[in-house]
Amino acid sequence: MRFAYSTLALSLVLLLAAIPATADELISVKGGYLVLSPSGQFAGNTGGTGTRIDMEKDLNLDDSKNITLEAALQLGNFRLSAGYMPLRFSGDGVLQRDIVFNNTLFEENVQARSDVDIDFYDVGLTWYLINFDNLPVRIQLGPEIAVKVVDADLSLTSPQAGQSERVSVTAPLPTIGARARIALADFLGVAARIGYIEYADNSFLDADVQVEFSPVPFFGAFAGYRHFELQIDENDVYLDTQLVGPYAGLFLRF
Repeated sequence: MRFAYSTLALSLVLLLAAIPATADELISVKGGYLVLSPSGQFAGNTGGTGTRIDMEKDLNLDDSKNITLEAALQLGNFRLSAGYMPLRFSGDGVLQRDIVFNNTLFEENVQARSDVDIDFYDVGLTWYLINFDNLPVRIQLGPEIAVKVVDADLSLTSPQAGQSERVSVTAPLPTIGARARIALADFLGVAARIGYIEYADNSFLDADVQVEFSPVPFFGAFAGYRHFELQIDENDVYLDTQLVGPYAGLFLRF
């Protein structure tokens, strides 16, 4: 399943990059480096008996430091984007309490390791209802619909006790939100984006603010800050986490 979504994301990126540009089109391809700090809880809830494991207190999960990729195509007032982020969190420590994960008891005072791997895919369409390019600054603002796919794999292992358990879930999360961009000059712009969905026991908030600097045509650098709030409770997996942190990278635009 993870390979299939990776293939889909790569295909969308290549498709967007392969479309020829015209005067009314703007194609951008971005690659960056993202650092996210985790907090919250997760559990392997088989039969509803899983212990909610605290990411910071129980196993001290470290930051995820990985790539972020995005390609976007703008046609008039519409912007189509596709993005991919692999998130990898891991931590270990001596358990300070008994933990039941996927129907297996990990006992107190046992050394254990946890890995939380999340592949995050994002396809969005924005309609700029406000798209002024005849002012001293360019202003773009409009609603955005998107589909975020969260492919999560959670594991808990204790070599000391000879125990290893793993659970996984794939959840497509359609979001509704907005995107805005203000170009202060040809070489400097500020963009912001937010999306949200809540249904049943699942919810997702994705907020992002970014500064772009392009001192030469077609090429530039960007830096920003990302904020995720994700809650999934289905298929015997519980995940309630907040992920925040900065990112930076380079882009091509033509």
